[in-house]
Amino acid sequence: MRILKVHNYYQQPGGEDQSFAAEVELLQIHNHQVFCFTRHNDEIKSMSNISIACKTLWNHDVYRTLLGTIRETKPDIVHFENTFPLISPSAYYAARKAGVPIIQSLRNYRLFCANSFFLRDGKVCEDCLGKIFPYPALYHRCYRNNRLATGVVVALQVFHRLIRTWQRTVDRYIALTEFARSKYVEAGLPENKIVVKPNFITNDPGMGMGDGYFALFVGRLSVEKGITTLLSAWNHLSQKIPLWIAGDGPLRSMVETAARQNPLIIVIGRKTPTEVLELMKKATMLLFPSLWFEGLPRVIIEAYAVGLPIVASNLGSMISLIDHGNTGLHFRPGDPQDLVEKVEFLLRNHEIYRQMRLKARNYYKNHFTSDKNYQILMQIYNDVLQGPR
Repeated sequence: MRILKVHNYYQQPGGEDQSFAAEVELLQIHNHQVFCFTRHNDEIKSMSNISIACKTLWNHDVYRTLLGTIRETKPDIVHFENTFPLISPSAYYAARKAGVPIIQSLRNYRLFCANSFFLRDGKVCEDCLGKIFPYPALYHRCYRNNRLATGVVVALQVFHRLIRTWQRTVDRYIALTEFARSKYVEAGLPENKIVVKPNFITNDPGMGMGDGYFALFVGRLSVEKGITTLLSAWNHLSQKIPLWIAGDGPLRSMVETAARQNPLIIVIGRKTPTEVLELMKKATMLLFPSLWFEGLPRVIIEAYAVGLPIVASNLGSMISLIDHGNTGLHFRPGDPQDLVEKVEFLLRNHEIYRQMRLKARNYYKNHFTSDKNYQILMQIYNDVLQGPR
């Protein structure tokens, strides 16, 4: 099969960029011909604000270039990842003009939420969900805390909602979880066009030992990741265990201050994917205190792959991803005391903890291997190629 993968890279590499690369590699391993059409947000540095705004709404250059690429490479399918902000929805119309089936992976909520998180002031916010004109986003300056920048995102949403881009051009949407699928349906995407395919990791890292005796956080040090909840919890533990924090972000200085005040908190900075897996193999548990719905974080899959139980917020995608009492535990989002109780429960109940490690590993083997993911992806591709458009 000939597949054209389309992606707008972020300025700071993240999970979406990793997922794009992993899927390209997966297809190539199975002898498909994969072509890539990409843009990078570093290009924004040399553009005027007016140019950025116009290209976000409709990028004529991308339309022409992508149409030429499709005619040259003759793909069977065009599979989009991120199109914001430089590729723009104009790319769908180029693929449609060329008569090629279109698939769009949905890894965030940008189509319906200006900041893509459904999060405001540290709490879940769905004020714009289902609205033709998402005026709350403008009022609260939800994108980059800038009303003008938010206005560009809102214009993108409204314009393409009015001309029914999301309904008319895309043949199949791929959501990461059933929870995410339900939100996209609630927001107005065609229910019959949305299927679920999770993320995966390419190579099985194998079962870890969990012999390091430390709790681990891996991720961006930012408000939506629940960092303040985590730091507060570690000031109230009665059963002591070190907390290792791997990552970087806008709250780095606050985290480092907390580490100076509490010797149990250890900041180890950003780590490579290989280093993260080695940490997970030694860790006692993974902490995931996120305050937003999330997509399907790679760290959750990686934790399961090494048999690492997860203590996560009882919110959004984590509700179904963490099987409470079997592969980990849920706690109330934003509640440090409840997080403390769940951490100490795992530390006290050794047999339950041992069983959780085995169940976490089995959950990975049943849901998140590359072979399983490839089967699902091929089913999606074949259904689109054979079905009505």
